[in-house]
Amino acid sequence: MKKVFFTLIASCFLLTLFAQQQQLPPKLTFKEAVKIGLQNNVTLNQQKNQLNYTQINKTSSLLQMGPSIQANGNAYRNDGNSFNQNEGRVVNGVIDFVNGSVSANMPVFNGLANMNQYRQAKNFNDAQLHQVQRSTQDVIRDVSDQYLVCLLDQELNTINKENVATQRVQYDQIKEQVTLGAKAEADLYNQEYQLKNAELALVRSQNKLKNDIAVLALTLQIDPTIYFEVEHVDWDVNAVVADTLSFEQLYATAVDRRSDLKQAEFGEKAAQYGYASVKGRYYPSINAGIEYGSRYNYIHGEDNRSFGDQFGKDNTALGYGFSLSIPIYNGLLFRSQAAFSKVTYENAKIRHQNTEMTVKSDVLRAYQNFQDAKTNYEASAAQLRAAELTYQMELERYNLGISNIVQLSLVNQTYVRAQGDLKSALFNLMFQKLQISYAAGTLQFEDIP
Repeated sequence: MKKVFFTLIASCFLLTLFAQQQQLPPKLTFKEAVKIGLQNNVTLNQQKNQLNYTQINKTSSLLQMGPSIQANGNAYRNDGNSFNQNEGRVVNGVIDFVNGSVSANMPVFNGLANMNQYRQAKNFNDAQLHQVQRSTQDVIRDVSDQYLVCLLDQELNTINKENVATQRVQYDQIKEQVTLGAKAEADLYNQEYQLKNAELALVRSQNKLKNDIAVLALTLQIDPTIYFEVEHVDWDVNAVVADTLSFEQLYATAVDRRSDLKQAEFGEKAAQYGYASVKGRYYPSINAGIEYGSRYNYIHGEDNRSFGDQFGKDNTALGYGFSLSIPIYNGLLFRSQAAFSKVTYENAKIRHQNTEMTVKSDVLRAYQNFQDAKTNYEASAAQLRAAELTYQMELERYNLGISNIVQLSLVNQTYVRAQGDLKSALFNLMFQKLQISYAAGTLQFEDIP
């Protein structure tokens, strides 16, 4: 009995220890987050499925320019009058028939409709391939944005924790000085307010971090109730600040690399070939065909030649030739279809032109935002250095009794704000660097640190 009791106690202890280990928040790296996003993103996976279809459609359109081959066969019974080809007479009775044939047909000329359909399918496939590439970059950008937001939240949370610890130490010091009569009691109340205010800021930053982690989890398509931490990224800030790419260089790269621009270009070509394919229906079409077949007849109640003699020799037939079809009047159906294809083509040209302007605008805005982010980072770094020195000086002045608690509190708030501003400027700079690559069409998974 004691052995069973101690076994149960040990099992409960192990289960509790395992549960506690499971509750520890895992560390999610930047690259892992992007990888999960690329695997689970709904839009990207749908685009990949569409790419599979366009590849099959491209192959099918190519093969449709060649012959189509089919085999036909049937077996049936006729009870009554029927014509017997073997004997050349009408037979009244029960006759079993077995027919089989193989036929092939091939378009010779149809106004180049099949050729243009293949070209259309090929350009659709190329356009979809670039759509998948751009969707991949969309996922990298979106996950990067949300990951950096969470990383900033963690940094601000750390700053607020440090501020709470500093304010608590300051509160304890002032409390002792008030007890000794070295400080006024009003200073203690003022410092208590600063401590509570710092604790409130910490609570709010913790809540914001949890909310942004949930948003990131939703983007990654993982359970948002599972809390995890994002791992710090070791940025080479100096290299980013030293970046001297010009707008002209970035725009030239974007014209050559932007997948959405390539998609619009191939989409226009596909619409053009689709329009040409529909116009091919105005022309006569010529098809070549060949058919080889045989049959077997069995008349019940009479002597019949063998299946081999009938199906293999006597009833074989070979037919071949050409067919010509000339469209004369069909209620303007082809004209209506051509008009619709022309509108599709014209709209594709408009989309292509609009995409060209969008690319130039994206590169310009990304370039300007990046320059602004570099300047903001440098200014924030200088602001933090100044705020830190000012805080140290003001703290010494307060300890010497030259300054008052109100002035120290204001300087401390400025110092804490400067720390947050620098972290915000840093992560904004890193995101704008990624945004530069996104606008230029060069953003890849390998670029993620």
